[in-house]
Amino acid sequence: MPTAFFVYILASQRNGTLYVGVTNDLARRMAAHKAKRVPGFTKQYGVTLLVYFESYESILEARAREHSLKRWRRAWKLKLIEDLNPDWRDLTEDLNSLAN
Repeated sequence: MPTAFFVYILASQRNGTLYVGVTNDLARRMAAHKAKRVPGFTKQYGVTLLVYFESYESILEARAREHSLKRWRRAWKLKLIEDLNPDWRDLTEDLNSLAN
C-alpha cells in the first residue's frame, strides 16, 4: 500500500485558533497533539481538534499544499472547513476507518 501524506487543519474550538500541518501518519500525529507531546504552537494554544485534512501520494505535493494553506487568509480556511465539516466535528475518530 502506498504511503499517504496528510495536510491537516487543527482548531482550538469552532472559529478558534487554527494550525496547518503535514504528516505521513495522521493518527499518530493526532495522538501526539492531543497528549500535548508536540511542543510549540499547538501545545501553547490548545489546538487539538482535527477539523480538516487532505491526503496526498507525494510529500512534495503535501508540503506544497501546506505552504499554500499557511498563506491563505483566515476567512478562506474557515470556508474550507465549513464546506466539508460544517459542525466542526473532531475528525480524529474517523482516522480508524482510514487505517483499515
